[in-house]
Amino acid sequence: MSSFPRAGFIRRVASLIYDALVVIAFAMLTTIVFLGLVQGMLSMGWYTLEGHEDVSALIQATPTLYYSRTVLLVLVSVAFFAYFWTKSGQTIGMRAWRLKVQSTEGQLLTWPQAIARSLAALLGLGNFLVLIDRKHKRALQDMLSGSEVLLLSKEENKKVYDSLD
Repeated sequence: MSSFPRAGFIRRVASLIYDALVVIAFAMLTTIVFLGLVQGMLSMGWYTLEGHEDVSALIQATPTLYYSRTVLLVLVSVAFFAYFWTKSGQTIGMRAWRLKVQSTEGQLLTWPQAIARSLAALLGLGNFLVLIDRKHKRALQDMLSGSEVLLLSKEENKKVYDSLD
């Protein structure tokens, strides 16, 4: 697999934009579930609206709820990327742009590697390092997690996808 070139900045960002749409959908679902849980806690008397207009205003004004929601959304995002990276090396966006992430030894990422990579990406900002490291085309998350992103041929991309069946 190492015979493939490392992916450049444009493809990485395009893939990230594609994946961001999926992550946003998961975030919306997570928020709906979280709002339902808070509504349930209100029904049980664990919280009260205390003069707030609605559940959303209560969440914004209550540090415990606000930070819980934030941590939950980060966990869902990290889990999305880590799951795909450890299963096949490709997220949905990476599949569309023929990219694959792997360890520098050519293996699928481990869960600790995938989590570190996801957190180190800094919401995609880590990819800007690829513009500076033109020779090796490594982003911050590549360096910190011992991984690389390869640009696959159409045939190899199909093999990766077909191996999931």
